[in-house]
Amino acid sequence: MPSHVLILGGTAEARELAAVLAARRGLRVTTSLAGRVARPGVIAGDVRIGGFGGADGLADWLRERRVDALVDATHPFAARISENAAAAAAATGVAAVVLRRPAWRPGPEDRWHTVSSLRTAADLLPRLGRRVFLTTGRLGLAAFAHLTDLHFVVRSVELPEPPMPPHTEVLLARGPFTVADESALLYDHCIDVLVTKDSGGEATAAKLTAARELALPVVVVGRPPLPEGVTAVPDVAAVLAWLGLSPR
Repeated sequence: MPSHVLILGGTAEARELAAVLAARRGLRVTTSLAGRVARPGVIAGDVRIGGFGGADGLADWLRERRVDALVDATHPFAARISENAAAAAAATGVAAVVLRRPAWRPGPEDRWHTVSSLRTAADLLPRLGRRVFLTTGRLGLAAFAHLTDLHFVVRSVELPEPPMPPHTEVLLARGPFTVADESALLYDHCIDVLVTKDSGGEATAAKLTAARELALPVVVVGRPPLPEGVTAVPDVAAVLAWLGLSPR
């Protein structure tokens, strides 16, 4: 059984894992957040906010705090953080695992266009629609800023930062969302194409169902690959098993 677990957080799964581990007697759990959200909410156990200074800084932190298990439970698109975590674990010998919710999969009635980047998604949009529901996060809007002839509805937990498309309407909201919520949004804003990252999970999947029911095209940005050689598991129960802890 480990004595100190570091969770690289920022996801619902990371919060759930922290709550489970913090309830274990004799086990210290620290969740690290990048600090991009001003009010992250209550997280069980110890919490630190801010970067480590790359892989070397994270390795130093693991040694100094005597961490013996590292769980990368960051967003599936936090590629740089995952790379640093893998490198730091390898350098220190700390056992590490990646917690990644399963990716979404299209059904036979879905009109998905899977692309490899936000830039590729932007290149495709003018051929698919004029009114875009953009749900790729507040930090990636620059890839769409040159699309001056399209109207964007952007949903974000916090206000996005420029540059962004000139015709942008921002909706501040935090999931999960129901299919009824998403259908109403698509209808009320006359949306004719949806753009999303393949975040996976149920919290934001309702928009895909709503788009399917309205027969709307969906541009899905695929996930970056995980670092080579890492162990990945799909849920909190699998992390507990990896740690050698029984669920309770």
